[in-house]
Amino acid sequence: MANIDSVTLEVTDLSSARSFYDALDLGDRLQLRESDAPTSGFRGFHLSLVCSQPGDVNALFDAAVAAGATVLKPVAKSMWGHGGAVQAPDGTIWKIATSAKKDTAPVSRKADEIVLLIGADDVSASKKFYVAHGLTVGKSFGSYVDFKMGSSPIGFGLYKRAALAKDGGVAPEGSGSHRIAVNSDLGTFTDPDGFAWEPVRVSR
Repeated sequence: MANIDSVTLEVTDLSSARSFYDALDLGDRLQLRESDAPTSGFRGFHLSLVCSQPGDVNALFDAAVAAGATVLKPVAKSMWGHGGAVQAPDGTIWKIATSAKKDTAPVSRKADEIVLLIGADDVSASKKFYVAHGLTVGKSFGSYVDFKMGSSPIGFGLYKRAALAKDGGVAPEGSGSHRIAVNSDLGTFTDPDGFAWEPVRVSR
């Protein structure tokens, strides 16, 4: 089964970005590198931190805001669970959420899983592309596709671009670099929406 080892965010200020992400304690699942590639507006993706309980969501959300993130959607309860969204100082959108309704353990600032959701202009075409590159579809309905990633440190899915922007609390317009690369064992390629996949990176 395909494995995504980590994602690499391209940032303009490496020192500041490291300081911010150290507060979230994401370990080697997140890599950083400097880039001044032009980018504006919605970058076409967001990353989700999936927690095991609401208290952990609150702790991570508060840590992100204290470290300099901008609140896009305050933490709130919903039919599906508990969560909110922030934008990191480097521009990356992070959704922090859980499907659990209540705490069942001591609260910790821990994310059990990171999930990358890419906003696709044509979800069906992008799904076919990824299946041809070795990924296996787990769930697929309408504008959403979730791929089976096994024990991969990073989950992966597709969502209609406009719907993904709305879910993150931003306008769908955007241009330029996505400022992200996916580090996996699938080789080097670029998907139909311009997202780059690269070999696994060894260090941060």
